[in-house]
Amino acid sequence: MLYSPGETIGGYTIIRRVGQGGMGVVFEARSEDGTRVALKIPHPQLLEDPGTRARYDRELEVSRSLIHPNIQRVVSTGLDEKRDLPFLALEWVEGGLLRDFLRSGLPLSVDESISFGAQLCEALNYCHDLGIVHRDIKPDNILVTKAGKIQLMDFGASLLESAPKITTASLAAALGTPDYMSPEQVEGQRGDVRSDVYSLGAMMFELLTGQPPYHGDNALAVMAQHVQSSPASIRKKNRQVGTPLEEVVFKAMRRDPELRYQSMMELHRDLTNLGSVDASRLGAERARVSSSTNNGASDTTIWSRSVPAWAMVVVVAIAAIAVGTLLIAR
Repeated sequence: MLYSPGETIGGYTIIRRVGQGGMGVVFEARSEDGTRVALKIPHPQLLEDPGTRARYDRELEVSRSLIHPNIQRVVSTGLDEKRDLPFLALEWVEGGLLRDFLRSGLPLSVDESISFGAQLCEALNYCHDLGIVHRDIKPDNILVTKAGKIQLMDFGASLLESAPKITTASLAAALGTPDYMSPEQVEGQRGDVRSDVYSLGAMMFELLTGQPPYHGDNALAVMAQHVQSSPASIRKKNRQVGTPLEEVVFKAMRRDPELRYQSMMELHRDLTNLGSVDASRLGAERARVSSSTNNGASDTTIWSRSVPAWAMVVVVAIAAIAVGTLLIAR
């Protein structure tokens, strides 16, 4: 291990390692005044890759500008001069990852799911107002305090409209995470606020059913389904979910961005006022889109434009080629 308990980095003393991912390691540490922080340090070898370095720099750039009760706050940034490694010190959150709530494969309660979804709507709406699209909404990037407060984190894949749009085209970094990525991201587009709406809808599906909306033998198979298929009924998997909530999640997940909620506050409005949701109208809209795109065929490809088989081959091929490629667009 590169760092050991007791070592001091930029005024922070490491207490213990609390997590490790593809991008780096996270330690619990204390500042000189005793404040606990989460110290995030990237893997040295990854910083040699221009795309990975761009992602890390993007996270620093974006995270420092965000001050919201549902976003993990950056305390400071710095450099370990001894090893020439940058670090990010974040506020310590007493709790755990939302992913930990789902490891059993069982759904969360309906009330808890709605609460988490509504809090994320507020955090993401704040980001969107600043011109920031997260693009990697997933349970692994969300902390939950013991009081049930959501803390969104990891802005390494975000798109900042006021800056050059640098995208590392790797499955977990730029395109998003296969279980939750929007169809337009699968197709190679950068996405916009509605891409975050889709990803939150896909995550809400998992909170309410215990399983992500799509399954496949590999990441590319899951990605293809976001473009071509439609998720199963939520109510058939969880009878505690009412029709209005199911239709709200389905609207967030419509494949055509124009047919989704156009903002997080639109989604927030319906999530927090389910008694006012016209579920029959939403269901009829969904059926109408299904009918117009499939001409009465199976409803396995609904809510958006029809996608021919040859197009799906192209989409999956592009996604496969994109892995590990750096795309820089201004």
